[in-house]
Amino acid sequence: MLNRRSLIATALAGACVLAAPALAPAQDKAGPDSLLNVSYDISRELFTAVNQAFVPAWKEKTGQALTVNQSHAGSSRQARAILEGLEADVVTFNQVTDVEVLAKGGFVAKDWQKKFPNAASPYFSFPAFLVRAGNPKGIKDWSDLVRDDVKVVFPNPKTSGNARYTYLAAYAFALEQAKGDTAKADAFVKKLLANVPVFDTGGRAATTTFVEREIGDVLVTFEAETRTIEDLYKDRKLQTVIPSVSLLAEFPVAVVDKVVDKRGSRAAATAYLDFLYSPAGQTIAAKSYHRVVDPKVAEAFKEQFPPVRLVKVEDVFGGWDKAQAEHFASGAKLEQSFTAR
Repeated sequence: MLNRRSLIATALAGACVLAAPALAPAQDKAGPDSLLNVSYDISRELFTAVNQAFVPAWKEKTGQALTVNQSHAGSSRQARAILEGLEADVVTFNQVTDVEVLAKGGFVAKDWQKKFPNAASPYFSFPAFLVRAGNPKGIKDWSDLVRDDVKVVFPNPKTSGNARYTYLAAYAFALEQAKGDTAKADAFVKKLLANVPVFDTGGRAATTTFVEREIGDVLVTFEAETRTIEDLYKDRKLQTVIPSVSLLAEFPVAVVDKVVDKRGSRAAATAYLDFLYSPAGQTIAAKSYHRVVDPKVAEAFKEQFPPVRLVKVEDVFGGWDKAQAEHFASGAKLEQSFTAR
């Protein structure tokens, strides 16, 4: 019988590279017969479902039997892997800056956000809380996460886009509460980081730490992940808590031009990302607890999603470039906060 750790590895499709083994490129009119989707850490289930729908639709349209392979890790680690030679046909990341790294490296078009609708973000989420049965610590908002009696689990913001959203969401909350006093916001996130007992490299490892190792009182991750884990572990009676305010988390996608032009896979790669915006693709995303951009699909699933007030990186932090420089660059606020732990 599978133990709990095996369950999270199998039911959550835990291999870093999934689907059938990569096949040797078949150079015909349809291009190679495989694609590699390099994605963030907790998107395994979403893209397993996407692939199961896209592959037969592509075969019906083109006659080509296509295999879509998946690679999952922290978004920033994935971007570095591509720069170092991982041949991704498409990227489906959880942070704009990680695609920008590829654009600056010549792997992705400079105007990649104009290639697909909604600035190349087909769905969105935000940092939410997952607490244990009955919410024994009474956790309701970000202010509860800096209490001395609360231990918080989320991955390392140095390696995880997921965690950077958590850090910025907490900072935005603190900045709002302190009426713009950055010194108070700095102190808030320092205390939050001090309450994290272990920093995993990615979101799925943090989920395992919280659920399997039973470390911490609250897991902070995307709402889509908290709801998925609730469903998988119904016997644990884990509960999602929506904070009073959170940060809009966009999930940018891009064709990796440098790779698809080399492999001849542009047509399939583009069609794959287009599928994410189709009613079928949006429905799959919504069923996986992602909030979608198609108005009709969003309306059909509105009862599934409680209201939440979301702020944007652009409005609070002046955009991702400025947030990167002030918070995540070497010697910036995040590193200072870690030093103070």
